[in-house]
Amino acid sequence: MSVDAYFAALPEVPRAQLTAVRAVLQDAAKAANIPLSESLKWGQPSFAPPRKLGTPVRLSWSEKSPDYCAFLVHCQTTLVESWRHMYGARFTYDGTRAVHLPLASSLPEDALHQMAVMAFNYRAAKT
Repeated sequence: MSVDAYFAALPEVPRAQLTAVRAVLQDAAKAANIPLSESLKWGQPSFAPPRKLGTPVRLSWSEKSPDYCAFLVHCQTTLVESWRHMYGARFTYDGTRAVHLPLASSLPEDALHQMAVMAFNYRAAKT
């Protein structure tokens, strides 16, 4: 299955939200001059910068949690902790691996753009 096929198989509302998040990720990478590769990892769309530069962002929606989509990063990064400090109650969080994006709320594109740039530059920013 391809990333496009993953999106096509989603119900309309999560497909619309994740398509919008995908566009934010692509725009953030373009604005930061970071090449991205798209693939499926663990059955989820993954948007990966060059390995030495940053960490991938994965997107997810599940029938088990149908009210939100997830914006996921590697659990061993400090990104979700940083986002908790930056955005507080603006989001709900899943440990050190995800930010939840409620389907009933408007998409916080400005925050997602900043989060994407942080993820895509994660390793470069640590050095």
